[in-house]
Amino acid sequence: MPKFVVITISTADEMRKALAIRTRVFVEEQRVPVAEEIDGYDEADPTGNPRAIHFLGRLDGMPIAAARLLTDVHDGELPHIGRVAVLAEHRGHGYGAATMRAVHTEAHARGFAGVTLAAQLHALGFYERLGYLARGLVFLDAGIQHRDMDLRFGG
Repeated sequence: MPKFVVITISTADEMRKALAIRTRVFVEEQRVPVAEEIDGYDEADPTGNPRAIHFLGRLDGMPIAAARLLTDVHDGELPHIGRVAVLAEHRGHGYGAATMRAVHTEAHARGFAGVTLAAQLHALGFYERLGYLARGLVFLDAGIQHRDMDLRFGG
């Protein structure tokens, strides 16, 4: 049975691996310009950016998934999950959901009441199965249709 583990990124090497996954998924597959995909939250030294927590999912030690949690929110706002990516050849096996659960656990442990994200329209069902509720209108981000979604933690 394959072993999938999600870690909180703490080294520059882990960050490079997460960015490589995101590049394959967003830049190469979805044609998002690199300048829009990689931003100020993606510093080479992940410990140097208190505004973002990055995650790396490994299958039997091989990096296959990534995500980030942006924590620089104002009073009452929810932290934003973004850049959720699983390599194409590993989709459909629950690794995306496991990665999301790890991000939820981290956000909850930090005292947040929930999380928010901007979901690509094709992924709405994935997020709904995790308990997210859509809000607002469809909008374009990097030329891709998205919709905002929120998840409130219970208890």
